[in-house]
Amino acid sequence: MQKNRFVIAVLASLVSALLFAETLPTGYGNVKLGMDVDSVKKALKSVPDFGYRGERDVSLSPSNSEVIIETDATRLSASFFDRCWFQFYEKNLYIITLNLNPSRIDYGSVFKKLCEKYGNPDTLSPDKSVWQSDSVILSLEKPLALKYVDAAKFKKLQDSSNVEKSESEKSRDKFLEGL
Repeated sequence: MQKNRFVIAVLASLVSALLFAETLPTGYGNVKLGMDVDSVKKALKSVPDFGYRGERDVSLSPSNSEVIIETDATRLSASFFDRCWFQFYEKNLYIITLNLNPSRIDYGSVFKKLCEKYGNPDTLSPDKSVWQSDSVILSLEKPLALKYVDAAKFKKLQDSSNVEKSESEKSRDKFLEGL
């Protein structure tokens, strides 16, 4: 009888967690994955906390001629952001990286809030916590960065860049397999 109560309690907590956990966000505020460059620029202008200064924050990635927007909010004393990057692929925003200001917020507070909203992370390591759905990968990385990634575009890029491992990588993998 005691065992049945325990099983019911565990199942009830799992169902409760699933019912009340929010779906993963596709971005922060009004900046969302999938937006085009002009829409992101407009959204960044509307939120001064990002520190967006206009066209001088926009550049092209040297490797693939895709747009990257880098903002610097370090000069803003009230901002929770530090430096932020908005990376585009095929003209749409696919990675948002928000470095947070450690003098205004701490890793533990952000981790706790993310767990309250989205449940426990899907993967947890000493350097990052990752929540993942079919469409979004949300990671909290140390020392203090929040990253939103378009999961489908990220997989597409990974699949297209399947480069064979170097001999040293193969050797490392073989060593680790022997442990």
